[in-house]
Amino acid sequence: TPVRLTIAAIDVHARVVPVAASAAGELEVPPAGPPAVAGWYRLGVSPGEAGNAVVVGHVDSRENGPAVFFDLGRLRPGDRIQIARADSRVATFAVDGVGAYPKTRFPTALVYGTGPVPRLRLVTCGGRFDERDRAYLDNIVVFATAVP
Repeated sequence: TPVRLTIAAIDVHARVVPVAASAAGELEVPPAGPPAVAGWYRLGVSPGEAGNAVVVGHVDSRENGPAVFFDLGRLRPGDRIQIARADSRVATFAVDGVGAYPKTRFPTALVYGTGPVPRLRLVTCGGRFDERDRAYLDNIVVFATAVP
């Protein structure tokens, strides 16, 4: 079980809490903070295990301004992401790339897919903000692979 997320390149140091999906199938997102909190999809794999571990967080909020994943889109290939686990192990990942996807075309298979390699997906909102609906139109997804 992940408990702490560190991304030195964008100065993220956050507690990680388990989250699930709503009845509508949308992933829950932890409070925008402060303090900085990210949510691990607890029905998927734990970071460092084979398959795609998914961690979500807010980009910002009206009440608190920038949130835990405000600078997620600034990550570059090779940047390191560390996730401390409850078993005292630390899973380290290297960023492979960052993508922006309209929420209407979310890359479900790329984010939640399975496989033999431990991978990490960080997800937040981004793109244009729709004032009427009070929501971002896109999702920003960071793709990362475990490193020794």
